[in-house]
Amino acid sequence: MTPADLSAAIVRILAALQADGKLGPADLPAEVVIERPKNREHGDWATNCAMQLSGKFGTNPRAFAELLAAPLAQVAGVKKVDIAGPGFINITLDAAAAGELAKSIVEAGESFGRGTDLAGVKLNLEFVSANPTGPIHMGGTRWAAVGDSLARVFAAQGAEVTREYYFNDHGAQIDRFARSLLARARGEAAPEDGYGGAYIQEIADRVLAETAADLLALPEAEAQEAFRAAGVELMFQEIRESLHDFGVDFDVYFHENSLYESGAVEKAINRLRELGHIFEEDGAIWLRSTTFGDDRDRVIIKSDGEAAYIAGDIAYYLDKRERGFDQCIYMLGADHHGYVPRMMALCAAFGDQPGLNLEILIGQMVNLVQNGEPVRMSKRAGTVVTMEDLVSVVGVDAARYALARSSINSQLDIDLEQLQKKTNDNPVFYVQYAHARTAQVAKNAASLGVDRSEFDPSLLTHATESELLAKLIELPRVMAHAAEFREPHRVARYVEEVAGAYHRWYDACRVTPLAETPVETVHRTRLWLNDAAGVVLRNGLAVLGVSAPERM
Repeated sequence: MTPADLSAAIVRILAALQADGKLGPADLPAEVVIERPKNREHGDWATNCAMQLSGKFGTNPRAFAELLAAPLAQVAGVKKVDIAGPGFINITLDAAAAGELAKSIVEAGESFGRGTDLAGVKLNLEFVSANPTGPIHMGGTRWAAVGDSLARVFAAQGAEVTREYYFNDHGAQIDRFARSLLARARGEAAPEDGYGGAYIQEIADRVLAETAADLLALPEAEAQEAFRAAGVELMFQEIRESLHDFGVDFDVYFHENSLYESGAVEKAINRLRELGHIFEEDGAIWLRSTTFGDDRDRVIIKSDGEAAYIAGDIAYYLDKRERGFDQCIYMLGADHHGYVPRMMALCAAFGDQPGLNLEILIGQMVNLVQNGEPVRMSKRAGTVVTMEDLVSVVGVDAARYALARSSINSQLDIDLEQLQKKTNDNPVFYVQYAHARTAQVAKNAASLGVDRSEFDPSLLTHATESELLAKLIELPRVMAHAAEFREPHRVARYVEEVAGAYHRWYDACRVTPLAETPVETVHRTRLWLNDAAGVVLRNGLAVLGVSAPERM
């Protein structure tokens, strides 16, 4: 019996009580919330619906709960119903009803844990969006892991998700990149405001090697433009390859420069002018963003005719909305907190709802530690540690898992030494090993003639079986909350709990019989539970973009 089954049963009971005149004429809920009690000694499931609903039916929570308790106790699969405190309803299932979950999970397979909360929502998720002026640093690497996991979580709740990378190929940073490449090609030091690191020399050498013309013989402006065009493309190609190797592929690579070349900036300004939110002062064009909560009005086009940075932001947001996206989520670095009010103001200026049509997630920094000391320097990038540096030390799975298992609201310290261990101290190893163990148990069972031809859930009575079943059924709720609160780390922490429950069950209950003893129904039934654990671990790891090995 699932939480959804219990919710539906309670709604049916409420309807019957109302029909019998025991409840007033208020509207019945479509569903009620069923949760795990904090103390499992109180039962398998609990609901506080009596406290939520009693008022509108003209009664008190305790009396409401007492009306529900007797008929709920008669529902097939319910062993006992208790009322606690002012009206909490605790529900204990019989062993068969609880055990049925194992079979339902195995039969659901890859679909188990999925929901429909975001069905019909067209969602644009923009993340990483590192400038194409160097390799992806650790902040961008964290967003790659978290963003891709979040996209998977949204999709699992029915959303139509587009992963988008905003390609910053317009502005002063690109000019500095071009000057740095040209200087290194000439054997000179990088400009004072330029970029260092061995990768600049590598890109400069590739530009020279892959270009037929003698770029160094060109006039300064032409040479710089040639290095800009070729260098940015090479750098961005490298970024795309790094992300692909990290398991992250984008549906759209949007070029910032296209906003200026296509007239999108002018179009956005005209739209805002029609809406009455543009004014001109001191030869500049302004957005009256204070109307929508910003701390000051924003210049869009400067008095010299140059576009301010917000011009691209305005045009880009409008472009996303006109592409049909209901929700636009931006994932930005820790240095972008001040960016939020102006973005929400421009969203509202277009008549949209901040927080719904536009949402901004801010992620905190990542620190790497090895042998108790901070890791600060990349041989290739010179000043930062890159995605490739992390992957080369711990691998893709460990890197993705470590980056996605903590809240983005907290600074993250990653212990490289721990992530290389093949022990239970390493969270990703702990979870992957649990999955590999489910696969090995299934393989051993097959070799000894244990199959899933029988299933008697009433036999799953051991304490560790109850614990494991209780944990497995929580995946749909965890996935729904991960989507609702934009927190994929909930899935990582959950699968660690599942792994722990599975390991304890494995130590206590045998799927295969002892030597010279026959295969019994309990062995076959336990194989269903073993395989259900494998499904949940596999589905949870898939959401995090982490593999579920069958051997380790």
